[in-house]
Amino acid sequence: MITKTFSALVIGAAALLSLLAGGMLPASAAPLEEPAADPASITWAIQPATDAGPDGRISLRHSVAGGESVSDLVGVSNFSSVPARFAIYASEGTITADGSFDLVPSSEGAEDGSWVTIEPVDGSTAREGGGIIIDVPAGAVALVPVRVDVPANATPGDHPAGIVAELVRDDDDAVTLSTRVGVRVHLRVTGDLIAELVPTAVDTSYAPSWNPFSPGVLTVSYVMANDGNIRLGAQGSVSAGGPFGIAGKTASSEQREILPGEQKQVVTQLEVWPLLMSWGDVAVVPNVVGDDDDVAVEAASIEFVAWTVPWAQLIALAVVVAGVFVFRLTKRRSEARTQARIDAAVAAATGAPALSPSFGPMGELPPGPTSSD
Repeated sequence: MITKTFSALVIGAAALLSLLAGGMLPASAAPLEEPAADPASITWAIQPATDAGPDGRISLRHSVAGGESVSDLVGVSNFSSVPARFAIYASEGTITADGSFDLVPSSEGAEDGSWVTIEPVDGSTAREGGGIIIDVPAGAVALVPVRVDVPANATPGDHPAGIVAELVRDDDDAVTLSTRVGVRVHLRVTGDLIAELVPTAVDTSYAPSWNPFSPGVLTVSYVMANDGNIRLGAQGSVSAGGPFGIAGKTASSEQREILPGEQKQVVTQLEVWPLLMSWGDVAVVPNVVGDDDDVAVEAASIEFVAWTVPWAQLIALAVVVAGVFVFRLTKRRSEARTQARIDAAVAAATGAPALSPSFGPMGELPPGPTSSD
C-alpha cells in the first residue's frame, strides 16, 4: 500500500513538471528561434560518410587524373542538445609550425581548395566566398555531398585540402570568434611522383662555455625544402667536430610532414668543443607518408664550417702567461734589490764606493766593472 502511494506521488510530480516545462517551452516554437545557447556547450564533428552516415574513415582520400572529377560525402554531426547552424566550406591545406595539419582561412584559399565544391542540400543557403550554411537539429547528422574537379593542366602529386564545419554565431555577438573543425582531403593527381627533400640555408652560431673544461653549444639553423610533388616526413641530423673529426657530435630531429613546395625551418643544438673551427654537415633522410611505399627516396646533405673560438681557454691561457710574467719580474727585481744591499754592505766595510742599483730589462742589473787581484 505504501509502495503504491509513493509511486502515485512520483507519477503525479512528473506530470506536474511536464506541464510546467510545456508552459515554459511551447512545442510550436521553431528550434532555431529558441534562446541562443552558449557556443561553448555546442559540440560537433565533420567526418567522411556514406549514405548511411559517418563511415569511420579519418579523411577523404582520392587519386584523380587531370580533367576528371570524383564525388564523396561528409557528415556534419551535432552532438549538442540544441540545434546549431554551421558554415561548410573547403580550403587549402597547410602544415603549422608544430607539425599539425591546418587549413588556411577561406579568404586566402588557393587553387587546391577551389577544386572542392560543397554541393547544396535541402534547407541550405549559399555562403559568401563558397560553400553552404546549414541548420543541423540537436543530435542529428546532416549529409553533405562533396565534388572534386581536377583541372586538366593540374600538376601530378599531392594537393592538400580540407573541408570545414564552422559554427555560425548570432549577429548580436559583441566579439566574433571562429570556432571550426575540419576533415582532411588527401587529393593526389595521378602521374609521375617525385620525392625530393633537400637541406638548404644553413646558418650557425657558437656560444662558448665560460668554464674552460666544458664544451660550448653550437646552434645550427637550416631549412628542409620539399622540392618534390608528394608530402614527405624526414629524419634530419647535424654532425660537427674539429679537424679530422676530433670530438665529433651528432644531434637528430624528426619532421612529421612537409607538403610539396613548403619549407620547414629546423634549429638543432649540439655540444662542441672549441677547437677554433668545426666542420660539419646537415643530412636529411626523407620518408614517405601514408601508402607510398613504392616511391623511391634519397638522402641529401650539405656541409658547413663554423667558428668555435675557445674564448674561455684563451682567456685562461692569457691569465696564466700574465701570472708567470709578473712572477718572474717580481722575483728578478727582488733578487736585484738583495744584491744591491749586499754590494752596499761590502762597500761600507772595504771603503769602496757602492754601486747604486740600476735595473735593466726584466729587473736585471747592468754589468758592473770587474777587478783583478
